[in-house]
Amino acid sequence: MDTSTESPLVERYLEHVRVERRLADRTVELYAIHLETLIANAAAAGLALEQVQTAHVRRWMAQLHSAGRESRGIALVLSCWRGFYRWLGHEGRVGSNPVQDVHAPKAGRPLPKALAVDEAVQLAQLHDEEADPWTEARDRAIVELLYGCGLRVGELTGLDLRASSTARGWVDLDSQEASVLGKGSKRRTVPVGAKAAEALAAWLARREDCTALPAARLRDPEGAAALFIGRTGTRLSPHAIWRQLRQRSLKAGLAAPVHPHMLRHSFASHVLQSSSDLRAVQELLGHASISTTQVYTRLDFQHLAKAYDAAHPRARAKEDGGKK
Repeated sequence: MDTSTESPLVERYLEHVRVERRLADRTVELYAIHLETLIANAAAAGLALEQVQTAHVRRWMAQLHSAGRESRGIALVLSCWRGFYRWLGHEGRVGSNPVQDVHAPKAGRPLPKALAVDEAVQLAQLHDEEADPWTEARDRAIVELLYGCGLRVGELTGLDLRASSTARGWVDLDSQEASVLGKGSKRRTVPVGAKAAEALAAWLARREDCTALPAARLRDPEGAAALFIGRTGTRLSPHAIWRQLRQRSLKAGLAAPVHPHMLRHSFASHVLQSSSDLRAVQELLGHASISTTQVYTRLDFQHLAKAYDAAHPRARAKEDGGKK
């Protein structure tokens, strides 16, 4: 491993982190790269490493940001430099750490991943001919409830067959409503659409066919009351639903595997696209703050922008180099 630099101070520091702190070789290599950047910046400014001030570090971080470096990458560079100047302080070479109060810019909040409407419908309409009827009925009902009601996977696994004082959640097919216990133990009621109610009724008609149910009732009466169960007769776990949904989305021919929260995002985005009622979406999702729900307005704008690019004459003219 070659981590040579042109600074004896940096060489000593790299030896320190390699021998005394016992950092991994790859980490030492990255430190060497980041410190070479520091050396180059200081040389360009006509400074010795011990003369670098906080204003210099801030300017160099701004340059990295302007060059397209991501916030996480900038944070790693700063962490390396901060450790180097901390060591210089212990060595008596600097009186203060110029990197101590410099922080990377906050990373932009990533947009939640949502399916397009046709992709969500494609997944919901899948009929897996290879699956046994019991599993197929269950998994179709799971997809319909996740997408049709915007449930969290924990809210889905918490559903019981019927309402009770101990049940975390349940579905009332007569009123086509689901009662769920969300974050912060807050209960909310959400409507169950016709397709979800139809799929759930089909699952309930087959659920008792599980041969493990009698033993499960003796072993775990509370678990046997679960709406969604596995072949062992016990309540499905969130991990099992993640696995089943991933396999199902690939069988549906979707480009990327789908996870339960992606269906919740798709539910919110599609309802907002159709209704533009942010408060209603907030209540349906069970968000405590409207600011949490507002991220879906950005997804909605992306949808509108794509529709504009595909349909508006001036957008097409731009793509065609202005020939139209």
